[in-house]
Amino acid sequence: MDMAIGYELVAILFCVAILAGFIDAIAGGGGLLTLPVLLAVGLPPAQALATNKLQSCGGSFSASLYFVQKRAVSLKEQRLSILLTFLGASAGTLLILFLQADFLRLLLPVLTICVGLYFLLTPTLGEKDKHRRLSETHFAIFCAMLIGFYDGFFGPGAGSFYALAYVTIAGFNLAKATAHAKVLNFTSNLAALLFFIVGGKVLWTVGLVMLTGQFIGARLGAKMVLSKGKKLIRPMLIIVSTIMSIKLIYENYF
Repeated sequence: MDMAIGYELVAILFCVAILAGFIDAIAGGGGLLTLPVLLAVGLPPAQALATNKLQSCGGSFSASLYFVQKRAVSLKEQRLSILLTFLGASAGTLLILFLQADFLRLLLPVLTICVGLYFLLTPTLGEKDKHRRLSETHFAIFCAMLIGFYDGFFGPGAGSFYALAYVTIAGFNLAKATAHAKVLNFTSNLAALLFFIVGGKVLWTVGLVMLTGQFIGARLGAKMVLSKGKKLIRPMLIIVSTIMSIKLIYENYF
């Protein structure tokens, strides 16, 4: 192994990754579990962030692959959003090497509370497809690229923000929005991971073990998205947004 982590801890990390992948495929926020655990087992923050990106790529790829195989997502139709998400995430990752993200850490609880409240107070949101407010090109520029930049620069809650954009701006139903969001989430995860690999920060053995767990958990979660749809996704989004907000408020102010 590339660091002194016992096999018992590796087994725990594997199980945590399965659960995180399942949650992340449905509502996003899997990093709420994996990143604190990586820090708790003794990884330095930079290595924890890099290794977390590696393992999260396993979950987002697994869910994306399942949605594409089930024809819930057309990569051809999403190619511009995928490209601009990659470019945005790359720019965000480069910028974080030179700037502190403290202001985003303070702003994020407000954003996640708003996401949770929005889904809570609009029970009919995402029940069916509606008229889209922006063309695919404009959505790629103003939503996909900007959220991709945020994911590369900071990251927490990006999956929920992608899904919300697809529902409110692209007019997708909630299950369809979640499927498309996962493809963009994988794209921004991959872009950030490439820069972490170049920087030599990834702990490969730990990351690959967790990547395997994420792949399994995300595949199970993706199946639930298509079978249960809005009945499962909406409460999960509300719960994850609430937990994320409480966690970030506690970390920032207490």
